[in-house]
Amino acid sequence: MPPTLASLVHHSALKLTVRAGEDRLDVPVRWAHVSELADPVPYMEGGELLLITALKLDAEDPEAMRRYVKRLAGAGVVGLGFAVGVNYDDIPEALVQAARLEGLPLLEVPRRTPFLAISKAVSAAIAADQYRAVTAGFAAQRELTRQALTTGPEGLLAALAAQVDGWAALYDASGAVVAAAPEWAGRRAARLTADVERLRERPAPASSVVAAPDTEDRIELHSLGTGRRPRAALAVGTAAAPGTAERYAVHSAIALLTLTTERSRSLHAAEQRVGAAVLRMLLAGEPDHARAVAGDLYGGLLDAPFRLLVAESAPRQGTDGDPLDALAEAAESAAARSGEAVLVVPERDRLVVLATDGGAAVTACTDYAGALEAARLVPESKGGDDDALVVGLSAPAGPIAAASAYRQAEQALSVARRRGRILVEHEHVAAGSVLPLLADDAVRAFADGLLRALRDHDATGRGDLVASLRAWLSRHGQWDAAAADLGVHRHTLRYRMRRVEEILGRSLDDPDVRMELWLALKATSGE
Repeated sequence: MPPTLASLVHHSALKLTVRAGEDRLDVPVRWAHVSELADPVPYMEGGELLLITALKLDAEDPEAMRRYVKRLAGAGVVGLGFAVGVNYDDIPEALVQAARLEGLPLLEVPRRTPFLAISKAVSAAIAADQYRAVTAGFAAQRELTRQALTTGPEGLLAALAAQVDGWAALYDASGAVVAAAPEWAGRRAARLTADVERLRERPAPASSVVAAPDTEDRIELHSLGTGRRPRAALAVGTAAAPGTAERYAVHSAIALLTLTTERSRSLHAAEQRVGAAVLRMLLAGEPDHARAVAGDLYGGLLDAPFRLLVAESAPRQGTDGDPLDALAEAAESAAARSGEAVLVVPERDRLVVLATDGGAAVTACTDYAGALEAARLVPESKGGDDDALVVGLSAPAGPIAAASAYRQAEQALSVARRRGRILVEHEHVAAGSVLPLLADDAVRAFADGLLRALRDHDATGRGDLVASLRAWLSRHGQWDAAAADLGVHRHTLRYRMRRVEEILGRSLDDPDVRMELWLALKATSGE
């Protein structure tokens, strides 16, 4: 620890005597400064032991001494050393009383003790304290490095918490707590998610000091990573501001965790290349080769039912980041927290995710898409770009049916794009009606072209061919039932159907023609 007035008083060579402020001797001394100015305050920074002989002071004037001592205390001077036997044989009572009144420690310096000896003692103690701090910092760095190499981030956090006499926590790219030490700190760290998210919005490296809810902890947050957007964050909670040795430990932990993060990023890129190869083999109908290449990297992911998710983005000018990156982070972070494997393959403006059916990664992706969907409904929401992200999700499948699952995801993606949705699941498309799919400009254009001649005929007032065609098709070609619906004779309806065939140049006996006409009627009527 730094030198204090008490340590100087106990210094056997200095022979200092306490004359006032006995209860305040434990304050640290930042420096020893000699000044005979009547007002040395402009030259003080705070934390000094001021040494005087009262050469230019009327030390016997009580009022002058009260003002003098009050100014020193207000400037942060921690003690006053008065040399006796120079200008005064003893410390004047006016100065002693002023010091007692203000609570400022007053030390009597004997004539045989030069001020230089006191300055050297303070300087030596400060240097020794700094040396101890640096030595302790290097020792902490060695221990943190050893833990990082042998036990990983968990051991590193435990060592850091012991070094700072507090707690530490590591957050992933999504702001979720990955590890904490001691174990109880996990709950405390989880309350800082919003603060971590705000920190991640700033370019790395970034740091901030926050107050923990319902505690008196002083918490430092530090971003980890060398990219524009931090990949992780470190929280360090202590009862007071860290000292020099603790600061060394924190900075060492930041450096080690950043290296771990960057190494993880390189490994992650390699895993993605392997994942891309595995995905190509699955889609090519070679599940055995895919398993051989994947090895233990993806655990039992290729053996259990999985889902394929295909996402595309169209980033807009001025938007914050790529939604595909955020979606990938959500999937990978959720999978890491739950201990499940996930295969994430970025493809330029497309992202493919293969994840366990019913697992955390699929849930995280659907939740992320749902949050974007909800944000679009909020006026002036930042997440309201309608076409920034489009996601299609397949039905559950196995390795043999991977190609089919991929097609399902692409089909769901296409439906989502047409409907202006962010996420569509293939199961919902298959379980619904085909009619909503007709709400497409190309389908409507085809329907209008197919029925235009009939509508032009009806516009002349020479019959009601469109309504007759709809009634006849809805009754599956039953003449009597369709005629009854129209309120006409069945011979009249037969005549109208012949006119439909003549105008269109197509036979109503052809089931394909009947199907096309029925869908055209549905597409143009909005039914």
